[in-house]
Amino acid sequence: MALGNHSTITEFLFLGLSADPHVQALLFVLFLGIYLLTIVGNLMLLLVIRLDSQLHTPMYFLLSHLSFVDLCFSSVTVPKMLENLLSERKTISVEGCLAQVFFVFVTAGTEACLLSVMAYDRYAAICHPLLYGQIMSKQLYMHFVWGSWGLGFLDALINILLAVNMVFCEAQVIHHYSCEMPSLLHLSCSDISRNLVALLCSTLLHGLGTFLLVFLSYTRIISTILSITSTSSRSKAFSTCSSHLTAVILYYGSGLLRHLLPNSGSPVELIFSVQYTVVTPMLNPVIYSLKNNEVKTALKRTLEKYLQHIRY
Repeated sequence: MALGNHSTITEFLFLGLSADPHVQALLFVLFLGIYLLTIVGNLMLLLVIRLDSQLHTPMYFLLSHLSFVDLCFSSVTVPKMLENLLSERKTISVEGCLAQVFFVFVTAGTEACLLSVMAYDRYAAICHPLLYGQIMSKQLYMHFVWGSWGLGFLDALINILLAVNMVFCEAQVIHHYSCEMPSLLHLSCSDISRNLVALLCSTLLHGLGTFLLVFLSYTRIISTILSITSTSSRSKAFSTCSSHLTAVILYYGSGLLRHLLPNSGSPVELIFSVQYTVVTPMLNPVIYSLKNNEVKTALKRTLEKYLQHIRY
C-alpha cells in the first residue's frame, strides 16, 4: 500500500471544463451558486425533517440520509473544481486524487443504494398500505440505511486498496475536472486487470444492481396504480412516488450514461458528469420540496414557529 509505487508522478493536471479565462470566471460564479444552493437546500431539508414530528416516518428518515449524502457527494468534487477554475495550473496530488476517488465511490454507491431502498419503501406504501407499518419497521429501515453506507464504504475500500498499487506513467493529464477511477486507470502503465474486475463488480452492484431493484419496485407500483379505479386515488398514489421517480431518472440517467461513454473528456461526457455529481444534489431538495405537500406544509410550520420565536 505504499504510495512510493507511483513512479515519479506526484501530481495530476486537470484539463477542466474550459481553457478560456473568461469562460472559467463565468463557470466559477455558476458552480459556486449551485454549490451554495446545494448546501442550503439540503441543510434546510435535514432541519425540517428533524424538527417536524409529523415527518418522523421511514420515508423521510431515508430522505434525510439522501440529503446528507448529496451534501457529501457535492463537497467531494465541487470545492476542488472551484479552486481550479481560479488557478492557472489546475493540479491535484496523487494522494489527493486517490482520496477523491475513494469518497466518490462511498457517496455515489451509498446514494444508489438509498434510492433503491426508497423505491422499496414506496412499493410497500402503495402496494401494501395496510401492512406498511409492519413491513417498514424501524429495525428494517435502519438496517437498510446502515447497510447502504456499509456497502458504499466496502466498495470504495476494495477499489482504492487496489488503486494505491498502480504505477502511473508520464502521461499525467486528466481530461476531466475531478478524479474518477476510469480516469486513473487510463493513466496507469501497470497491470490493471484486477482494478478493472473490481470496477466492473462495482458497476454491476451499485449501478445495474440497484437500478434493477428500482425498476422491479416501480413495475409493481405502476401496475398497482393502474388497477385503482378512482381517478383521485390514482393521482394521490402517483404523487407519493413522483418525487422519488424524478430523482431516480436524473441520477441514474446521467450517471449510467457517464460511465457507459468512453473516457475521452468529450463535452457530452463532461455534461453528464456535471449533471450527476453537481446538479442532481442541488435539485433533489427542490424536487422533494416542490412535489411533496407534506414537506411544503412542514416547511411552512417550521418557518412560522421560527418567526414566532423571533417576535417573542
